[in-house]
Amino acid sequence: MARALGFCLFDTAIGACGIAWTGDALAAVQLPEASDEGTRRRLLRYTGELEETAPPRFVSDAIARIQALLEGARDDLADLPLDLEAVPGFHRRVYAIARAIPPGEVLTYGEVAQRLGEPGAARAVGQALGHNPFAPVVPCHRVLAAGGRPGGFSAEGGALTKLKMLEIERARFGGQPGLF
Repeated sequence: MARALGFCLFDTAIGACGIAWTGDALAAVQLPEASDEGTRRRLLRYTGELEETAPPRFVSDAIARIQALLEGARDDLADLPLDLEAVPGFHRRVYAIARAIPPGEVLTYGEVAQRLGEPGAARAVGQALGHNPFAPVVPCHRVLAAGGRPGGFSAEGGALTKLKMLEIERARFGGQPGLF
């Protein structure tokens, strides 16, 4: 569990997201659930009970960039600091590769496993991404199943939300514009 100091909800083009922080890093980021209360509850699973409060400057800046990304900006958010202390080592490695995928580009679970040097670990990659406490800063939506299928997605709306986020980014698959 992250050692967060506070959290807040914020509006985006796809709904209200949540964000929690430590003194100098993001402790968790949550994509929208069906209600604000659902988003709040899911975010606090990563942090434990916290007081909802106004964010410090570095978090306000991160919020603005996440909002812009979810409106189509080409920001990879890769420089946003994350508190990875409670994240297992394999997951950290998967998240590092996912963070290197530019907006509008995709990899498959198998390609991420290959880049890890563990070609048989596609299922483990999917499981790690399913436990991602930093979506969309760790852009798990940019990782697809083999053959261009969306694969799983743990956010509200499942694969439809994943595809919506990729559509906002004008994702390219196989060098061609669009996913379909």
